[in-house]
Amino acid sequence: MIKITHAQTRLVRIPDEPLTKMPHGMAIDTNDFITLELATDAGLTGIGLTCCGDALSGALKVAVDKMVALIKGENALRPEAIAAKLRAAAAGAGPGGIFTTALAAIDIALWDIRGKAANQSVCTLAGGHRERVPVYASGALTRGFPAEHNAKTAAMLKAQGWKQMKTQMGGMGYSAAEEVRRMRAIREAIGEDTALMCDINQRWRVHEAIDMGRRVADLNFYWLEDPVAHDDYPGIARVNAETSMPIAAGECVYGAVPFRHLIEARAIDIVMVDVFRAGGISGWLKIAHMAEAFNLPVVSHLTPELQVHTVAAVPNGLTVEYMPWSTGLYEEVPKMDKGELAVPTKPGLGLAFDQEKLKHYSIA
Repeated sequence: MIKITHAQTRLVRIPDEPLTKMPHGMAIDTNDFITLELATDAGLTGIGLTCCGDALSGALKVAVDKMVALIKGENALRPEAIAAKLRAAAAGAGPGGIFTTALAAIDIALWDIRGKAANQSVCTLAGGHRERVPVYASGALTRGFPAEHNAKTAAMLKAQGWKQMKTQMGGMGYSAAEEVRRMRAIREAIGEDTALMCDINQRWRVHEAIDMGRRVADLNFYWLEDPVAHDDYPGIARVNAETSMPIAAGECVYGAVPFRHLIEARAIDIVMVDVFRAGGISGWLKIAHMAEAFNLPVVSHLTPELQVHTVAAVPNGLTVEYMPWSTGLYEEVPKMDKGELAVPTKPGLGLAFDQEKLKHYSIA
């Protein structure tokens, strides 16, 4: 038995670390994270992380603090028992929203502790299917940039060794013809041998998604992501049925149940899971195994430092999103090498918070 003794949390506002140094004149964005360091009587400390959008970050930190206070003295090697206790204590606040994202930080830290106690990586404990996974560049080819800028950036990413990358459509007032022109410029810049994903971020209505999906069918998107509202399961299913490219969705839903609805509706071809909205690594793995039962691949959303473990652990793990919002929190993170990420071999998550950065970027 390894008892939880105490914890430290911080609300950290950290600047983005862009994938490329392409000049674009835009202000540097920041992102809020709640960091957790969960200590035990065995001298092992697990690190966890979560976020919910900047406006409610303070409330999320309070939720993590309150929940951590409830589990002092509990066995850190029993994450399901701890989750059950927290669900019972916060029954009126779940199963989604801040409760689930707060639980995620704790669950991630518990997996880190379990890995350190067993002298194994989290990936190995969770299944250890492989040691390297494909990774795609995300966040550099956004809808706010001019078409020519995105084409140049895409070519630069390819030259750096990225074999997969993601862009965006929708929401900027472009005509359908202009949207197609923008996407074609990127495809021409990277050629047919580079996988290109496209995220809509729920900005289309069903009929728009079907129309645009047909217009860009020849561009061979690896997937079309969140084309319509995340909880419009019949609508997503209709888009999937009437367009030729694979549909990915799921990052905006909480827990396993919505994924059952998405899968049973035959709405998605690729299951995208956010580790925070899943409730942590335990929840992420449950969703991944459910997807496996339906012969569907699973992909990650954000936090590549954590998700390299989950995607590599399961046989249906497809690729890891490399969005460098959280990379600056750590002393060292896995780096893309020939289009892949290597799973850290150190025990647990193989990560350590950069304490100087935590202090520097912490906010009240």
